[in-house]
Amino acid sequence: MKNSGIEWIGEIPEDWDIHPVYSYFEERKHPNKLGKEQNLLSLSYGNVIRKNINTVGGLLPASFNTYNIIEKDDIVIRPTNLQNDKRSLRTGLCKEHGIITSAYITLKPKKNIFTHYYHYLLHAYDIEKVFYNMGNGVRQGLNYSEFSKLLLLIPNENTQKSIAKFLELKCAKIDSLKNDIEKQIGTLEQYKKSVITEAVTKGINTDVKMKDSGIEWIGEIPEHWNVKKIKYIFKIKKDIAGKDGYTVLSITQKDIKPKDLTKNEGQIAESYINYQLVNIGDFAMNHMDLLTGWVDVSQYKGVTSPDYRVFVFLKPDKFSAQYYLYIMQMCYANRIFYSLGQGVSGMGRWRLPADEFLNFLVPIPSLEEQKEIADYLDSKCATIDEIIKKKQQQLETLEEYKKSLIFEYVTGKKEV
Repeated sequence: MKNSGIEWIGEIPEDWDIHPVYSYFEERKHPNKLGKEQNLLSLSYGNVIRKNINTVGGLLPASFNTYNIIEKDDIVIRPTNLQNDKRSLRTGLCKEHGIITSAYITLKPKKNIFTHYYHYLLHAYDIEKVFYNMGNGVRQGLNYSEFSKLLLLIPNENTQKSIAKFLELKCAKIDSLKNDIEKQIGTLEQYKKSVITEAVTKGINTDVKMKDSGIEWIGEIPEHWNVKKIKYIFKIKKDIAGKDGYTVLSITQKDIKPKDLTKNEGQIAESYINYQLVNIGDFAMNHMDLLTGWVDVSQYKGVTSPDYRVFVFLKPDKFSAQYYLYIMQMCYANRIFYSLGQGVSGMGRWRLPADEFLNFLVPIPSLEEQKEIADYLDSKCATIDEIIKKKQQQLETLEEYKKSLIFEYVTGKKEV
């Protein structure tokens, strides 16, 4: 072994060389001038994948004439917005002829090299966040001229092939395991949704007589239950702060939590005097975007966006907050609120109007049953969540193993 002279890499095999990117690659510049090429490619989670060129909306341009035509075994680098996104994978190996945004750097092999090895090597650089020390400009982007000076480790061609083939085999096995675990997590999440839906609409006593609720999403309910419109259970409140100094709360897809104003978390306002007050125990929902929005009961006192909906019980002693929270969150998860939504012109959002919300029908068990159902779901969901958590930890362990495996072999620390 010898010292590579690159701090984060350390030692490398003595017979390996070190040369800059431009010694082995050049930038592929082949604009799709006439728009003839239609095989649209995209870099996603470290993979170059096909994308439907006929997809309506999203971030697709009106014309693909400025896109770059790339080839099999080219390496794609996403060099933009380095300062705001340090989590995404920024490298990928192209597996077919197609077009990709010209905002990306595409590396074309200059000589007879085994590109798959360099794909894994640059992936290791990406994981170690090497690119983030190279960018400049307002959006901290890289161009090929800067990127081409990056130093690469160069084993002989046979070693390149051995490493790449070994890693392809090992990574395929790891990815297969991860895929199985992700499917298990998906099944558990679907099971959790079905458990909640069944409990809040049918109760937990299987021996009671049932009747038709007359509401499609609810179906049958216990015979002694009623259904009521939300406006007879809750009232919408709109208390404006009128001053700064309150804790600013954000509604994520998991919960309501204080926003860290020292970080670039979502939209930061100059003043929050027009935000609305939220008290502990208030329901608050992001009804402005029914795909990414959520609803929760606040554990904090503070202010939240004036565009969100804050509501409270008309008679708190008659209802269980946890039971109705399960109903509200189930309506988000099962896209029931989404089915009642309306688009906002020019904003690309799908919101739930106040009248649709207030006239939405929900089941009404007795207060005692509401509490029993909520307690049952608390216990049941905690068990499912714990299993999901363990599965997610397995995914993290596999991902860390994959990262270390790639690093150790592409830097010569381990020999195939």
